[in-house]
Amino acid sequence: MIDFTPTEEQQLLIDTVRQFVRTEIVPLEDELDPDAESLPPPERRRLAERVEQMGLRAWDAPAEVGGPGLDVVTMALLAMEMSQHRAGLYAPCYGVFGGAGLAHLYEGTEYQKQRYLYPTLRGERSGFFALSEPSGGSDPARAIRTTAVRDGDDWILNGHKLWISNADRADYGIVVARTAPGRKGITSFIVDADSPGFTVDRIVHTLRSAHPATELSFDDVRVPDRNRLGAEGEGFTLAAARLVRQRIPYAAGCVGVAVAAHRMAVDYAKIRETFGKKLAEQQGIQWMLVDNEIDIRTARLLVLQAAHRADRGEDVRTDAAVAKLVATEAASRVVDRSMQIHGGLGVAKELPLERWYREMRIRRIGEGPSEVQRLIIARDVLGGAA
Repeated sequence: MIDFTPTEEQQLLIDTVRQFVRTEIVPLEDELDPDAESLPPPERRRLAERVEQMGLRAWDAPAEVGGPGLDVVTMALLAMEMSQHRAGLYAPCYGVFGGAGLAHLYEGTEYQKQRYLYPTLRGERSGFFALSEPSGGSDPARAIRTTAVRDGDDWILNGHKLWISNADRADYGIVVARTAPGRKGITSFIVDADSPGFTVDRIVHTLRSAHPATELSFDDVRVPDRNRLGAEGEGFTLAAARLVRQRIPYAAGCVGVAVAAHRMAVDYAKIRETFGKKLAEQQGIQWMLVDNEIDIRTARLLVLQAAHRADRGEDVRTDAAVAKLVATEAASRVVDRSMQIHGGLGVAKELPLERWYREMRIRRIGEGPSEVQRLIIARDVLGGAA
């Protein structure tokens, strides 16, 4: 039996981040638009400096590239804390803790690290990851139609990408393109945002508040071969590895929001009266809160189990799929029940519940929809029969 009780060091980090969220981030949100995706620059600089002093800048980066070198379990525990505020699902602490979010670059050449990775970890540059296309996102190996054709020391990119986050404000991006037929014909490239022929259009109307999605167009975009990330034909391998590992903190963030929503529901049930009784005394409400508790505990254990196995170097494709599937769907139910307990107040923008509700819905699609996670799990359970 694995004991997931935090170590003394982990608990210190958890307490530090929890205090930071509750005393620095939550009070600021009282003055922000309910759908705000960023802090005023002076506040962001102030908080980023504090995080730097805490030693948690670029908190998800390994030690060899200048990060704190946290294990996956610790990162999952911190992700659960960073998400417990209004914008926490897609803008945890409004980015003041940094983090590349582009783990491909850890495998880059020294030139690529100096030009892209290290400035990103220092908060000087930002990037995006472009995999999904209008032709599909859940099966990228077959859906990718953006092409990259060799031309001397350069590659010429043509095509489109869709539902890409952060591309309209980024300095560069990692773009996955087809260089040959088949699954082995996918290669990754680092594309500078100011490259001629590269354009970005916002998809304005989406459920998500932070980092609105974009559509990218590549019209004879010339990329030097030194910006090819990894070997030719290894782009899908790099992308798949990133997606699998990313699903663990992605799921952990959902657990954090569920914890915050449940805490609000419990507090409200203790003070709100109907029919002469507190909501907390109504059996129907009690059972809703119990279901919340069960969903949160289940999701948390599965996320930490996936993180534990990742730390042991095991293949966690199935574990990450289970964690992502359960956490996103369980957290959606928790937020929904918490809104119901709050009644009309639950859908008012004065509370964070309605934003969590909207953004949580996307979590069942992003990083691979629930149906794809079930397919991954089925392949593991049934093998070739699936």
